[in-house]
Amino acid sequence: MEESLEVDDIRTKDIDEMVTQRPLILVAGRRKPRSHSMRQSQQLQCRYSKLKVVLATVAAALFIAGKLYGLSKLHSRPATTTLESANGHVPRLPLKDIPEGLKPLQDCSINNIFADTRLDFLTSAKQPGVSDYVNRRDRLARALVADGYDAFVVEPGYTFTYYANVSQPDWEVWEPEERPFLMVVRSTKVNGSIVADTSFLVPSFEAERARLLGMPFKAPIQVVTYEEHRNPYATFLQSSVFEDISGNRPKIMVDEEMRDFISRGLANNGFDVIGLGGQVERVRQIKSEVEIGILKAVNTGTVESLRAMRKCLVPGLTEDDVTQVLDNTMRAAGLDPFFDIVLFDENASNPHGGTNGTKGLEDDTMVLIDVGAHLFGYSSDICRSFFPPFLPQPNSVRDLAKLSDDLKEKLHVWDVVFAAQTASLSELHENSSAAAVDIAARRVITKAGFGAAFTHRVGHGIGIKAHESPYLNKGNINTTLISGMAFTSEPGIYLLDKFGVRHEDVLLTYLVDEEHWTHGIRSLILKDALAAQLAW
Repeated sequence: MEESLEVDDIRTKDIDEMVTQRPLILVAGRRKPRSHSMRQSQQLQCRYSKLKVVLATVAAALFIAGKLYGLSKLHSRPATTTLESANGHVPRLPLKDIPEGLKPLQDCSINNIFADTRLDFLTSAKQPGVSDYVNRRDRLARALVADGYDAFVVEPGYTFTYYANVSQPDWEVWEPEERPFLMVVRSTKVNGSIVADTSFLVPSFEAERARLLGMPFKAPIQVVTYEEHRNPYATFLQSSVFEDISGNRPKIMVDEEMRDFISRGLANNGFDVIGLGGQVERVRQIKSEVEIGILKAVNTGTVESLRAMRKCLVPGLTEDDVTQVLDNTMRAAGLDPFFDIVLFDENASNPHGGTNGTKGLEDDTMVLIDVGAHLFGYSSDICRSFFPPFLPQPNSVRDLAKLSDDLKEKLHVWDVVFAAQTASLSELHENSSAAAVDIAARRVITKAGFGAAFTHRVGHGIGIKAHESPYLNKGNINTTLISGMAFTSEPGIYLLDKFGVRHEDVLLTYLVDEEHWTHGIRSLILKDALAAQLAW
């Protein structure tokens, strides 16, 4: 049941109640969703905040014009040492050592993540099984037929991991080496259905190690071996893998991560080599329900970790201090952080930083945190821009009017970026273009006078890589969005030597008649009646 809250009702709620829940993953429609004014959008968000079945809590909220997000009470529950109460199959990762002076902050943050969420966000995550990998390879086989290729060839890396659960470090723990180890997927028919026929090219002395990798196949893997004094590519061409096209040059598609010397080796020894594209590329772009469940868990968990940490911030902390505590908070929740960009004020005017991490936190600091973690091999990538919780709250119109020009400018920019992200969501639907999503956000920022300060694309695909195709930029007019594609939307404004603001959430395109909000959250503090009396 939906419940609508009027402005006057909102003012009577606790300050924590003023954070509306907005989904981390958007499910958008076949036709373009109805557009809303900012006020209508905020009312819609408020109604959805009452739906607690699929919503988590917001990370790093910000006040907008009327109310500041105050310091929440710290929880006294001791930090849990295992994740069994929420999801037994996700282990808590070891924490990294931090300076003794940061341990109270770390304890506070970890206490919060357990007390606030009970790690319920992990319940949607299920590790892919053999059947999931078989299904991926069968989809690839059907895509090869649709595109008219004889085979798809890939070496250990992200795409190899997607199809056979072997990364480059799994195979070459020291460094990428010169001996090719290739997976080749061809299509065949079994009982009238197109399925994958998968083989591996491997050095003879490594054949047993390849078998011991435990790749997700229902039967023993098929290998073609080569001696080191032989040409591996000629050996492969002459093997039984390609015997049905003897006398012709097999037409193969290679992965985008394939090293050049391997692509040239194949092309120089009888193969027609084509780069990644078409239906074959779309296999990885379109996420399964298992993948969506993991993406939901890891991105919501990353947001929750940031929000838990934010409550504990105190004056004087450095960017590096915040990074260390946030990373350990995610580890305690079973997430494995792989990047964490924490920037204060003018340091955030460069979108990805580059400064030394020593700037201190003050009450009026605009904090930008862009962070990602892994869960079951899948990535989160979220960004929040916010003020510290110890910034005093205005309690009247007079207090609001007394805000410094610096604070008013930061609030205005935050609001413009949020409006731009909202606009981008209206274009994130089936049969829209990748360019349209970027253009929608860029139009809002340009109209507000900050066009030159939005210096990057609005987003990118996300899955086992944090950045993968399709890419949401204004030049990508020929890429059509398809149900099941996952993206970030992350517009930003960066004012040189002053501050930067970026909002980033992970979104999913679905084939449905209308837009639907599912799970996760998006930061917004409601504007109440007082805010309407301030003109920026």
